[in-house]
Amino acid sequence: MLRKKILPIVMGIVIAMMMVDPASAEQPAAGPWKVQIETGLGVTQAAYSDNWVGGEAGSLIWVSEFHGKAERQLSASWFQGNELKLAFGQSHSQDKDKKWLKPQKSADKIRYDGIFKLTKGWLIDPYASGTFESQFLDASDPQEKRYINPMEFTEGTGVARTLVNVPDKSVLNMRLGFGLKQLTREFTSPNDSTETLRETSNDGGAEWVTDLALGSAKGKYSLTSKLTVFQAFFHDKSGGDQSMPEGNEWKTADANWDNVFRANVSTYIQTSLSWQLLYDKQVSKGGRFKETLSLGLSYKFAK
Repeated sequence: MLRKKILPIVMGIVIAMMMVDPASAEQPAAGPWKVQIETGLGVTQAAYSDNWVGGEAGSLIWVSEFHGKAERQLSASWFQGNELKLAFGQSHSQDKDKKWLKPQKSADKIRYDGIFKLTKGWLIDPYASGTFESQFLDASDPQEKRYINPMEFTEGTGVARTLVNVPDKSVLNMRLGFGLKQLTREFTSPNDSTETLRETSNDGGAEWVTDLALGSAKGKYSLTSKLTVFQAFFHDKSGGDQSMPEGNEWKTADANWDNVFRANVSTYIQTSLSWQLLYDKQVSKGGRFKETLSLGLSYKFAK
């Protein structure tokens, strides 16, 4: 069984090596930090007087987003890359009596990706990576609000290759390797509403990551797309409600396709479209989709 899982990884590495022209392999020169920052705030608002006839109710929806990248060729042999995505927003609405209701989240994301690559001019570059994912506010439990919950850490090592590299226009990177993933979450016990349980799971398996970047903060538009596929080989779970049976859902591959498109209307006005498709059978047997469209103030920086 293990041999069947390892064979596709080996085949993928061989195919990646065959796609590269050995004559084009060169060690890059060391350089300064390359930084890109794109941030924005979008707001949609509507209000009605108390005597308005028609049943309409006021609303206020706001979304704030931040996307930053910092990378540097530290030396001819080492490359470091960092990427941070943050988003948070709320929806405020009135009831039929024009009273404002409790706000609901409209966006919430924390994701950091870091990578070190050994750039020796080989056909493929060995790498080590780390990813952290969470959210600012966990409002899934009506009993208690929790912050930075759940938390997911992923560490990976393997081989990477830059297939397309046209600065400020198009960059395509792919990497394949072995990853370890830890998920920690806190939740209220189903048997005792006053008790908080902590659950931790550990997975190990193959990871495949594809990064696509079109345009940049300097241009009229930018698109960043990251596809992550993780196939677990083993799974370990501790804590939580041990009375709940542990199924075989962890054996199914997880997928995370995260996209952000931004278009600059003017110097300080920007429209952005974010969409994410998740598939994790341990959470839901169907794919989960999230989309956010906003128009508002923006700030961009690149060097």
